[in-house]
Amino acid sequence: MAEKVHGLRLFADADDKMNLALADVGGAVLVVSQFTLYGDTQKGRRPSFIDAARPEVAVPLYERFVTLLRERGLTVATGEFGAMMDVELVNDGPVTLWLER
Repeated sequence: MAEKVHGLRLFADADDKMNLALADVGGAVLVVSQFTLYGDTQKGRRPSFIDAARPEVAVPLYERFVTLLRERGLTVATGEFGAMMDVELVNDGPVTLWLER
């Protein structure tokens, strides 16, 4: 996943085509843990998080992902795992991607 994030061409080139990666534009990454994205809402009215990884599994995965991004030369900021955080951002464009593999 770190290699995918590092090389994904999401940013516009001179021809306004998504052709540039983070390193090409001098970008950085903000990695924030968000277990609620794993909420299952197929049944009932309350999301189930039963399939989300427990902290003893999730924390090492999170930390390894951050390490691998940094090893690829990216600037990485992080949130605090398991903490309530207010994150503010500017979403530049209509593109949202879900990376699973």
